[in-house]
Amino acid sequence: MSIDPKATRGYRNRNPGNIEHVSANKWQGLAEPPSDGRFCRFTSHELGIRALAALLVTYQDRHKLRTPRAIIERWAPKVENDTAAYIAVVARRIGVGPDDAIDLHRHEHLRPLVEAIIHHECAGLSYPAAVIDRALTLAGVPPAAPVTLREVAAITGTGRGAVLVGAAGIATAVAQAAPAIQALGTLAPAVAIAVIVAAVVGVLAWRLRRPA
Repeated sequence: MSIDPKATRGYRNRNPGNIEHVSANKWQGLAEPPSDGRFCRFTSHELGIRALAALLVTYQDRHKLRTPRAIIERWAPKVENDTAAYIAVVARRIGVGPDDAIDLHRHEHLRPLVEAIIHHECAGLSYPAAVIDRALTLAGVPPAAPVTLREVAAITGTGRGAVLVGAAGIATAVAQAAPAIQALGTLAPAVAIAVIVAAVVGVLAWRLRRPA
């Protein structure tokens, strides 16, 4: 019998990596109560995915784990998992060998690993790409910046493509500017965000006007 991914514990907890709760780990976005008795509970899916991504990056930076095999052997130890099958599934979904090196500071490596773990932990669960990208941006590994407005306008032959990518650029820049928004804490949140957006719009307009 198939399981509804949205009925899984990971989805209900907004913790699709099934990160175990440790009181010393003060994850951003923990709910109240922060644990369901074993696993963390988060206030949003983005913050739960952010925690998953941040923990994986820590595996690389602190523990020097750089292959799907090394990462999953730590993530899902053999004492309670079919770790060999987990490694095979994750490597296949990423499109690399179990012992191939990956760099989790690169969005194109971290994102498929995060998606593969979520898929495995939560009965095939998948999130919209925008949700994963927002979460990884919060974790400090954003997607690559969109191409320039002039390149898009040249490809599409119209201004419509430029407008669409301009909007995507604003969304990406605002997400990446989260620390700056927090630094404007003396302003009302709406005013602080407006300041950031106005600056981004100005930069995009300058990019559109400047010579090729």
